[in-house]
Amino acid sequence: MKKLILALTVAALAACTTLPAAAADAKPAAQKAAPGRAVPFNGKIAAVDQQAKTIKVGERVFQVTSTTRFMKDNKPATLADAKADDEVGGAYREGDDKKLNLVSVRLGPKPALTPKKDAPVK
Repeated sequence: MKKLILALTVAALAACTTLPAAAADAKPAAQKAAPGRAVPFNGKIAAVDQQAKTIKVGERVFQVTSTTRFMKDNKPATLADAKADDEVGGAYREGDDKKLNLVSVRLGPKPALTPKKDAPVK
């Protein structure tokens, strides 16, 4: 009887320890398939490299891609409009190659929020 209980206990422990390991292996594949969310950033531009199409903010170097959107004073802009010591903000995603790919860039100070005309005054 003791041998049967011991055998069942060992089998139950073996089954419990292999299930989480299989589930843990499945998670990274699912995470790689789904693109990551954009991460916000802000600061001052330390350097702009037109040739390499990069912007350095603090210690991070961001890569400009063909889909990067630039805005300056609520109007479309380009990488050529970016200058060192300009205030900047935006969002980026980390690529498969570990580069920080820019999604959107706001050049200049953050615009002030204006109240909507339709909003009731309290």
